[in-house]
Amino acid sequence: MIQSMTGFGKHVIQLPAKKITIELKSLNSKSLDLNARMPSAYREKELELRKLIAHELTRGKVDFGLYIEYTGDETSAQINEGVVRQYMKQLRSIAQGEDALFLEMALRLPDALKTDKDDIDNAEYAAILEALKTAISEIQKFRTQEGQILEKDFMERITTLESLLKEVRTMDPERQSTIRERLEKAVADLKTDVDANRFEQELIYYLEKYDITEEKVRLANHLNYFSKTLGSKDSNGKKLGFICQEIGREINTIGSKANYAPMQQLVVQMKDELEKIKEQMLNVL
Repeated sequence: MIQSMTGFGKHVIQLPAKKITIELKSLNSKSLDLNARMPSAYREKELELRKLIAHELTRGKVDFGLYIEYTGDETSAQINEGVVRQYMKQLRSIAQGEDALFLEMALRLPDALKTDKDDIDNAEYAAILEALKTAISEIQKFRTQEGQILEKDFMERITTLESLLKEVRTMDPERQSTIRERLEKAVADLKTDVDANRFEQELIYYLEKYDITEEKVRLANHLNYFSKTLGSKDSNGKKLGFICQEIGREINTIGSKANYAPMQQLVVQMKDELEKIKEQMLNVL
């Protein structure tokens, strides 16, 4: 079962004086790109939280947010009275005005507020870990649901490619006959005597250069391998991406050897389906 790298998970916990919100958002990326936002008081736990997220999500551009809202009477910020009084004194010395106006200006200046760093107790940190695990579970569910949509789309397009390959197989004898007739006509138009045996040998050699038997077999095998890998237990977007490259290589070779307009039209359709798979494959975990 494949998973998408797109996902969202959120969990909120209510403590006696705090509301703690954990958010996880992820988009596609070649590797794990983790960006963390949290209050400075919780930075000491950042490395451990990062390791937990990295172990579970493995790939994607992940934004992790830890938000704290104080709901009790206490507050984490206090007015730095000494600094504010000095600001107001200096303001009075350079301008005239009401104290309320000076106070408003002083509170906007640096260091007017001081924040006491709260220690994280064990119970609070345990609650944060549980909230993070729940948010991770939510984002994984989201990724799985998105993966199911992608898998359905991939299977429909692989089925289309198999149908187009079947048309190529059906058309191939006619293609070879057409190429042979074209060459025989070209020689006949020369109006010169040609050794029949030598011409037949050269014709066989020429037709062998345009033979696509191996490409048809390999393409069928790659399509089958893609379907099996898609249905495997683990999501492996990189492996599926490599198989897509091999599928594209065989389609391109068939196109270059076709030398027959109706078959080349089928090849164009095959390339179009494969490009749509590749675009979606960028989002597979």
